[in-house]
Amino acid sequence: MKTKVLILGAGGAIAQHVIGFLQDNKDIELTFFVRNASHFSANQTLGTHLIEGDVLNEQDLDRAIKGQDIVYANLAGEVDKMATAITATMKRKGVKRLIFVTSLGVHNEVAGKFGEWNNRIIGAELVRYSKATKIVEASGLDYTVVRPSWLTDKDETDYETTQKNEPFRGTEVSRKAVGAYIAAIILDPARDSKASVGVNKPGVYGDKPDFY
Repeated sequence: MKTKVLILGAGGAIAQHVIGFLQDNKDIELTFFVRNASHFSANQTLGTHLIEGDVLNEQDLDRAIKGQDIVYANLAGEVDKMATAITATMKRKGVKRLIFVTSLGVHNEVAGKFGEWNNRIIGAELVRYSKATKIVEASGLDYTVVRPSWLTDKDETDYETTQKNEPFRGTEVSRKAVGAYIAAIILDPARDSKASVGVNKPGVYGDKPDFY
């Protein structure tokens, strides 16, 4: 039986990489959820579905989540409200596995000068991402919170991970590498269950990303 995977925010760059890693896997059935189908560029293949809707619209979300095995959310904006809506709908529909992308810094886990720089640059956004992270962690679902470092478009898949109680040091990671990590969880849903996981490129440490 195929594993049914819903991708919320399927038009995003990381999600596009996840789709690329999974779309030819015959054991996976993908559903793409997007706000505007006309702007969606992923190739639809046999075994994929497309839903146009709004995550904060209860009927749209109900329709999308019903019958899924895994929900992967890669969203921006009112992510705290979205986390509340997604977790509530999943519990109502009996769907347990959630992968939810937030940000480095939500646990105040980025130490030293890099942490100070990160908080100065994205501190306002971290408030919502931190709230969303707490909502997911308190949901009772089988979740993985994914906390990527500063993102690049490099064509590479190298990454290392840290857990919630470990310092976050790496200053960058490619979107493709984050996509590879998320695809690996989808293929092995027991991986990093009930965990908040930092994702960064190995060996790239400093006071801020080199590209900034």
